[in-house]
Amino acid sequence: MAKTAPVSEVPIGIKLKHLFELQQVDSEIDQIKILKGELPMIVSDLEDEISGLTVKINKLASSVGDFEKEVGNHKSNVKASEDAIKKYEKQLDSVKNNREYEALNKEINLQRLEIQLSDKKLKETADLLKSKKLNLDTVKEKLEQKDKELEEKKSELEKILEKTDKEETTLKNKAEKLRKKIETRLLHAYDTIRHRYRNGLSVVMVKRNACGGCFNQIPPQVQLEIGLHKKIIACEHCGRVLVDDMIMEIEG
Repeated sequence: MAKTAPVSEVPIGIKLKHLFELQQVDSEIDQIKILKGELPMIVSDLEDEISGLTVKINKLASSVGDFEKEVGNHKSNVKASEDAIKKYEKQLDSVKNNREYEALNKEINLQRLEIQLSDKKLKETADLLKSKKLNLDTVKEKLEQKDKELEEKKSELEKILEKTDKEETTLKNKAEKLRKKIETRLLHAYDTIRHRYRNGLSVVMVKRNACGGCFNQIPPQVQLEIGLHKKIIACEHCGRVLVDDMIMEIEG
C-alpha cells in the first residue's frame, strides 16, 4: 500500500488547489452565517416593533376610555342642567315677588349657559374620541399585519435553520478534512488573510486580468507564473493568494 506524502512535500499546484477548495467551502459557510445572522435579526426587530405597537395600543385604549368617561360627564352635566331648568321653571309658577322671579330666571340662564358650555366641550371631546378610535383601529390593524409577518418569518427561520444547520455541519467537516491536507504554515497565512478582510477571501481567482479580491490589474508575466502552478503568488496590492481558472483541473 502506497504511503501518503507529507503535506510539506505535496506539489505546489496541489497545495494551491487545496487552498482554493478550502476557500470555496469557507465562503459557503460564511454565507450561511450571514443568512442565519440576518433572519434572527429580522425576527428580533419585528418582535420589538410588535412590543412597541402593543404599548401604543394600551395607551390609546386608555386614552379612549378617558375620553369616553369625559363624554359621559359632559352628557351628565347637560342632563343635570336640563333637570335644574325644569325645576326652576316649575318654581316660577309659585313665586311671591319679583326678587324671587329674577333669582330663578338668573339660575335658569346660568344653567342654559352651562348647557352651552357642556355641549361645546362634548363636541370637542367627541371629535377627539373619534380621532383616537380611528388611530387605535389603525394601530391594531398594523399590529395584526406585523403578527402575521412575524409568524411567517419565524416559520421561514425555523426551516432555514433546520436546513442550514445540516449543511453547515457537512461543510465544516469538509473544511476540516481539507485543512488536514494543508501544512500549518500555509494554513496560518490563509487564516490571517481571511480575518483581514470582511468578505473572508484569502484565495482568489484571476478574472479579466485582475485580482478577484481587490480588482487591481495583474501583469501578464505574473499571470503566466500563476498558470504554471510552480509557486504560491500573492497579489502585490491586497496580499491574497492568486490562482487561475485551471486550478481545479490539477489532479491530486
